Amino acid sequence: MKTNIHPDYHTIKVVMTDGSEYTTKSTWGAAGDTMNLDIDPRTHPAWTGGTQTLLDRGGRVTKFKNRYAGLGI
Repeated sequence: MKTNIHPDYHTIKVVMTDGSEYTTKSTWGAAGDTMNLDIDPRTHPAWTGGTQTLLDRGGRVTKFKNRYAGLGI
């Protein structure tokens, strides 16, 4: 195996958006650095299942509903 081809794997501190923090191993930054997250799994709708409204001003959804409205589904 070749030598000196792998990145340095060290311990960093990660600070979540709510201020909580934890220590993990990473190749990001240098040993002892702090990573401050702007978006994290506790607050982002992609992970929390946030609400999403469907806006369709006469587009595909409306055409579909109109086409199959008489089927009684």
